[in-house]
Amino acid sequence: MIAIIKYNAGNITSVQNAVRRLGYDSIVTNDPQALRAAEKVIFPGVGEASSAMNYLTERGLDQVIKSLEQPVLGICLGLQLMCLESEEGSTSCLGIFDTKVKRFNDAELVPHMGWNSIKNLRSSLFNTLEEGDDTYFVHSYYAEISRDTSAICEYSVVFSAALEKQNFYATQFHPEKSAGIGEQILNNFLKL
Repeated sequence: MIAIIKYNAGNITSVQNAVRRLGYDSIVTNDPQALRAAEKVIFPGVGEASSAMNYLTERGLDQVIKSLEQPVLGICLGLQLMCLESEEGSTSCLGIFDTKVKRFNDAELVPHMGWNSIKNLRSSLFNTLEEGDDTYFVHSYYAEISRDTSAICEYSVVFSAALEKQNFYATQFHPEKSAGIGEQILNNFLKL
């Protein structure tokens, strides 16, 4: 069973629909036991970092997520919350990835919304993909480049389009909205 973390953030239904299209059953839950028992866990999100972290912390889900041993995929806000901290609301995050989340400086370019190329692909998530494949982004904050960076993108700055560390994977882009490329990325994750 695939568990999708239920918390104070949006975009959960579209992720669940994408998983279903790939032929997998999933549950949306904030129950620690269900999360620990799942084969894979997806940590999606569209929202604001500080309120999302407050929700996770109040329910002890911050500690649960960090303790998971199965493959975990963070998406968009999920990626940002897995980093050390975010400039959005001066938020302390989960600290899984050793990088900080910053706001794009050029107000005219915020948010980064639309299709953009990902490069320097170095993750099993990107099996069968090619350098420069396009994925769909919607975000105003980004993770800096770090040793955990597994793909990059450029939008006024070069940033981490994806991160990977041990059993934790994350994408700043939305695979569930990235057509065939995104479907392949989700499928690669679900087959880990």
